[in-house]
Amino acid sequence: MEKRNFGNTGLDVSRLTFGCGAVGGLMTKGDAADQDRAVAWARDNGINFFDTAASYGDGTSEANLGRALNGNTDGIVVSTKVGLGVDDLADVAGAVSRSLDASLTRLKLDHVDIFQLHNTLGRADRRGTLDVSQVLDDVIPAFEKLKDAGKTRFLGFTAKGEADDLHKLVKCGAFSSAQIFYNLLVPSAGAALPANYPADDFRQLLDVALDNGVGSIGVRVLAGGALSGSEARHPLGMQSVDPIGSETDYATDVQRARQFLPLVEAGHAASLPELAIRYVISNPALSTTEIGIATLEELQQATAAVNKGPLSDDALAQIKSVQAGFAA
Repeated sequence: MEKRNFGNTGLDVSRLTFGCGAVGGLMTKGDAADQDRAVAWARDNGINFFDTAASYGDGTSEANLGRALNGNTDGIVVSTKVGLGVDDLADVAGAVSRSLDASLTRLKLDHVDIFQLHNTLGRADRRGTLDVSQVLDDVIPAFEKLKDAGKTRFLGFTAKGEADDLHKLVKCGAFSSAQIFYNLLVPSAGAALPANYPADDFRQLLDVALDNGVGSIGVRVLAGGALSGSEARHPLGMQSVDPIGSETDYATDVQRARQFLPLVEAGHAASLPELAIRYVISNPALSTTEIGIATLEELQQATAAVNKGPLSDDALAQIKSVQAGFAA
């Protein structure tokens, strides 16, 4: 699989990142043998980036990834995350240090390559509200101490929340990595939106990341599964998924996803998921694309889609026309 430079880190990462989250579910609820088989297959087929978080299955994902890797991270990039709750803000340094130490224990590692903040910026979520000043004044200094201690090589964050805050953090110089929401239904990180488009406007954040040497991880590229074109969920995956970035609901996202089916029928891609994956990798500003999986077969299909490469100019033009219709 093709590898790309990851921002200013000097890391070369595969175009596909193995996502270990609960939306796909393999690494939180799957059988150990299936998890080990998928991780081994990924490594054998050129996927060298594995992304997890303390919150995925309350540490289960990290523990399962740690078992599957068994300390062998030769040529592998591993990232994990911390999400801060309201009670953590009184002692941010202590909270992030304890979280990373616990993550490293579960992962059976003495350090991770990337440690990421996993909060919504400037908006309330289940953890509370974290504003950009708290990140700049409290979180970054705490993260830097962990970096100085050799527990992480680089710092990152999940670019979820208010666009002004996300742009400010990308430009602040402290972060080398950003997880950026980007898909057929929420294309604003990579392209200007028409007026009244029913999704967050991330104001071409991918280009801003590229210009500032920040490696970009495209996440929710299948819109939490909606870009399968079906409301059915795999038993291992989250059974209820809230759209991120889309100003609708999951069922509406599925209906909109099906409006791209004529491109599949015309032969531009073999399936909606393939179309969705190849759409995001068609943007040269994107470093890597993260996929959450429930089965090895899903990983293999995603790998095949990435290896087919970007969509044609004709397909991209048709996609843009469909997207314009969502704003009508």
